[in-house]
Parts: sequence; C-alpha cells; structure tokens
Amino acid sequence: MQKMKSLGGNGNTSGRLSTEENEDEETSRLAISTFQAREEEIERKKMEVKEKVEFQLGRAEEETRRLAQIWEELEAMADPMRKELATVRKKIDMANRELKPLGLSCQKKEKEYKEALESFNEKNKEKAQLVTTMMELLTESERLRMQKLEELSKNIELTH
Repeated sequence: MQKMKSLGGNGNTSGRLSTEENEDEETSRLAISTFQAREEEIERKKMEVKEKVEFQLGRAEEETRRLAQIWEELEAMADPMRKELATVRKKIDMANRELKPLGLSCQKKEKEYKEALESFNEKNKEKAQLVTTMMELLTESERLRMQKLEELSKNIELTH
C-alpha cells in the first residue's frame, strides 16, 4: 500500500521510490538469506535422516543375519519357541521390505524439492527483472513529463 501511494501523482515520487527501492532490495536480500539458511537447515536435517535410515538398514540386515543363524541353531534343537521366532523373523523381514521404499521416497522428495527450489529461484529472478524494468519506465515517464512541463512553461512565458 505504501508503494502504491508513492507511485501516485503527489509530486514527491523520486525520494520515496529510492527509499522503497532500497527497502525492497533489503527485503529481497533478507528473504534470500532466510531462504538459504532454511535450505541449509533442511539439507542438514535431510542428511541426518538419511544417515539414520542407512544406519537402521545396516542394523536390520545385520540383525536379520544374526537371527537367521539363531534360527538355524534352534531348528537343529527343535526349540519349543520355534513359532514365536518365526513370527519375529517375518516381522524383521517385513521391516526390511518397508525400509527400501522409504529410502526411495526420500530420494524422490529430495528431487521434487530441488525442482521446486529451481522454479522459485527462476521466478524470483524474473520478478527482480520486472522491478528493474518498472523503475526504468517510471524514471523515463517522469523525465518526459518534466520535459513537457518545461515546454509548456516556456510557451506561457513567450505569450506574455
């Protein structure tokens, strides 16, 4: 709203435009800085989650091997807990199967995030170019109007 007021015809636009342009640039810089900080935080958290998932996958595979060995030993002993162990082993296998698509999902989300970020950056660049064009047009318009006013003023002086 402040910008709209400064673009109005109240005659004092030059000073306000410069101030608002500085404010817009500062706002843009702050937004970009904030965005970059958030992006770094997201990337750091993503890497932490990825490391945890990989760690869990490694542990689950190691645990599966260990349980398979125990399973074989129990088979040889004909343990009365055989059914319960089979159930636990199936659950471990199921957990391993569920972890794979989660890893793929993380990769897919990362790709989507990067595409959205690229699109955002392109639009932000386009906006900056449009603002620059608008400022150039306003400056040219002001110059032409002042030139016309000077011509009219000279014509009035010549007639008197």
